Amino acid sequence: MNERLQVYEDKMKKTMANLDGDLGTIRAGRANPNVLNKIMVDYYGAPSPIQQVANVSVPEPRMIQIQPWEKSMLKVIEKAIQVSDLGINPTNDGSTIRLVFPELTEERRKELVKDVKKKGEAAKVAIRNIRRDGNDAFKKLKGSDISEDEIKDMGEQLQKLTDKYIKEVDKAVEVKSKEVMTV
Repeated sequence: MNERLQVYEDKMKKTMANLDGDLGTIRAGRANPNVLNKIMVDYYGAPSPIQQVANVSVPEPRMIQIQPWEKSMLKVIEKAIQVSDLGINPTNDGSTIRLVFPELTEERRKELVKDVKKKGEAAKVAIRNIRRDGNDAFKKLKGSDISEDEIKDMGEQLQKLTDKYIKEVDKAVEVKSKEVMTV
């Protein structure tokens, strides 16, 4: 693959990585430490992810246990979770924080699947925008030392890349939707 196309494939890979990260934060029926990824706590003046200031474990399928390395971080972590959009009230026993995830209702599962599909659609739009940018860049090559056939060929290869990544988005959305709907 030529280096002109590689730039666009790299951008599409980044879009997929972002989608995977976003889908990882959507919780299915079981506790997943990734739901804490976007929650930051103030650690000596620097915003830090909870995983960098505490030991995060999943002792039971619907419970996350957070054990800060410093006792002083207990209240800070608890507060950060309370003000986040997680929607779960943490239990603090003086040394660890526990998050117990309730069973998801059918209605809530359907809302989450809609959210998953929305994120998938956004990723597809991003991939199509990358394709458009690529095609625009290739059109500007007309009149240079690259033949029209080569430009047409690059456009076709870019379309194949686009199709490949759109399929990957669809597959990721399908897998996450199944996971969310599984009781």
